[in-house]
Amino acid sequence: MFALAARVLNQERKENMATQTQTVSGDRDIAPFRANQEVEPALAARLDHRVLELGRQLQTTLEVRELISLFAEGINQDINYRGLHFQNKAEDIEVSIGRRSAHKCTYRLTIEDNSLGELTLFSRAPFKDEELVILENILCALVYPLRNAMLYHSALQTALMDPLTGINNRAGMDTAIKREIELARRHKSSMCIMLLDIDHFKAINDNFGHACGDFVLQAVAQCMKETVRCSDMLFRFGGEEFLILLSCTEVEGARLLAERIRQKIETLTFGAHKDLKATASLGVTALRKNDTPETLFKRADAALYKAKKSGRNQVISK
Repeated sequence: MFALAARVLNQERKENMATQTQTVSGDRDIAPFRANQEVEPALAARLDHRVLELGRQLQTTLEVRELISLFAEGINQDINYRGLHFQNKAEDIEVSIGRRSAHKCTYRLTIEDNSLGELTLFSRAPFKDEELVILENILCALVYPLRNAMLYHSALQTALMDPLTGINNRAGMDTAIKREIELARRHKSSMCIMLLDIDHFKAINDNFGHACGDFVLQAVAQCMKETVRCSDMLFRFGGEEFLILLSCTEVEGARLLAERIRQKIETLTFGAHKDLKATASLGVTALRKNDTPETLFKRADAALYKAKKSGRNQVISK
């Protein structure tokens, strides 16, 4: 009933005879209409059923990350893969599930020449031809829900963006934390949150003026945006307080990232205000088995409080 035009633009198959392994790289343009593919009738009927079934599941959400997660679960029964990665650079969206491996296939998803992003699947072994045929047909169930999710994301960004720093505001923070916890548990992956507080920010406002304080907030936010991954989510949830959600991240990795951010903030300069130096205190924690959004946030907040009480300009993890 549904199918997909899939044209192989670039496909390289290289075999390393010494190790008897094969690396497959494929790039395909995806458009939401039927391809003239020669498929066995039984497989064609199965594919039509799977596309309809998965399409109904994907239409239950407008959240891009949730949508990609549902798609990843939906193809488990058909494709033997180890990890999945989706990226839309224009919208600054990146979703990673599972682990990367040497063997991969990459698809560019488009509607009417409008790019929706790139989807890559990873596998320990080369993908079978039948798996690729199945995947290329099932992908058409993703295209329209993904387009709708992208439109929703763009609308939300306008409503949920902090106008001063250009990052997310508090309005969507609680929902995002809850969603990331659910995704981490569903995929049995790690997750961390990081809280950042600019040290002595009131003194910056008092001594240099509120316009300079705004400049410091913008510089710190930009510093964080340049340091984190596209898949990480940044929020300004207080005057000088920020939160970062880190998916697929262990606490040690989050701590290292926090330390890089701290060091970069310490080196920031602020134009004519040559005597102005900014520092930040950071608290980091990882999701635990029985955590709720409240307990996770509370533990990160306790780590931040300890960092400030211990002299500021440092990272504490709990």
